[in-house]
Amino acid sequence: MELVSIIVNIAILVAIIGLLIWMQKKHLSFSKRVFTGLGLGIVLGAILQAVYGTGSEILTQTTDWYNIVGRGYISLLMMIVVPLVMVSIIQSIINLKKGSDLGKMSAWIIGLLVGTAMIAAIVGIGSAALFDLNADQIEAGQAENDRGAMLESTLGEVENMSTPEKILSFIPSNIFLDMTQQRSTSVIAVVIFSIIVGIAVLGLRRKNPEQAEVFTKIVNSLYAVVMRIVTLVLRLTPFGILALMANTVANTDVAGIIELGKFVIASYVAIIVMFIIHLVLVGVFGLNPMTYLKKVLPVLSFAFTSRSSAGTIPLNIQAQRNSLGVDSGIANMSASFGATIGQNGCAGLYPAMLAVMIAPTVGIDPFSPEFLVKLVLIVGISSFGVAGVGGGATFAALIVLSSMGLPVALAGLLISIEALIDMGRTALNVNDAMLSGTLTSRILGKLNLKTYNDKTAIEKELSV
Repeated sequence: MELVSIIVNIAILVAIIGLLIWMQKKHLSFSKRVFTGLGLGIVLGAILQAVYGTGSEILTQTTDWYNIVGRGYISLLMMIVVPLVMVSIIQSIINLKKGSDLGKMSAWIIGLLVGTAMIAAIVGIGSAALFDLNADQIEAGQAENDRGAMLESTLGEVENMSTPEKILSFIPSNIFLDMTQQRSTSVIAVVIFSIIVGIAVLGLRRKNPEQAEVFTKIVNSLYAVVMRIVTLVLRLTPFGILALMANTVANTDVAGIIELGKFVIASYVAIIVMFIIHLVLVGVFGLNPMTYLKKVLPVLSFAFTSRSSAGTIPLNIQAQRNSLGVDSGIANMSASFGATIGQNGCAGLYPAMLAVMIAPTVGIDPFSPEFLVKLVLIVGISSFGVAGVGGGATFAALIVLSSMGLPVALAGLLISIEALIDMGRTALNVNDAMLSGTLTSRILGKLNLKTYNDKTAIEKELSV
């Protein structure tokens, strides 16, 4: 009976994939296929949970099979992250008219990422105050206590690494190791290596233009091949989102969400407010926020379902370049840096909300001016330095809480809703990376407004 049920569940997924393939053959837009996959994934996941119940053997085996499509898609994306980042950044620098543009690009991108992370901290504080969040209101079970103990043991790793050491870890010592993404800072290390190669080629062009020209042709050829691979993989996005969403909903801890509903609502209110602030910034710089929103939604949908900022890099870059009209070099740098620096959701909102929740448990007024100023500044610093230790929101929270002198174990109280909140946080992180690229390109006069205003820009490559 179990085997029959599993086969039926797999057949349903295959049938929906068939529907998405039919939509592709009918040349329905990429966005429509993505949101169809998202919607049907939610429905399928809800049905699976209702029929079999969370934790059942049939559900576990079904989601294992679904992971071939969902996690398999993420693996393909991770496969192309390093070659995409490396080749495209080298190619972009080679084509720079002025070397000084590189410094301006980097400064604006990082400045926007860290600046918006500090704004996110303020929003997180406001949401925590609005909903009167307090860690004392949450009952700790065995899972929460185990999580808290794990966080305390991990704290030593974070505390033993100073901010200069974190920044030093960005610098590649073995580029082949970083190309395998074995370190938390591997992507940034690859970016730095690629920048060095690009600068070297610019210098070679002045001394030996013939050799530089040969290398440039090789890089341009590699770039064309890599971008073709990216396009082929990204066409699988609707299928990946379908499977990922079905698994996420099927395994959602409904009881945990109900128990911690106030924190879930407060988190998503803060996330939505930050999204609105992002759109306001787009409007401030003379761009249509609704056009921006429509074009980034497919990317945000994948970020939401996958909970992977790094895995979203290829889709992020493609959308910035082909849909938003962002300069190629800026798109590559903003997507790469944004995956680890200044994350608005994981390094901005989340640690700030936790700090405000936990402070009253140790007799600290979380709304005193000195506490708030210190918290926002620490969030800004850690949103840059957290890339040195990896682990996303967990490590960001550890750094902020320990720097504020607050007990880190209480962060484990939210384990039952961690996945649900992380979906929204990841989408916000990715949107901030795209925002920094779009605004930097606009500020430096490198934004292609014709592409930005073209409603079908990205569909031309991904709909066929």
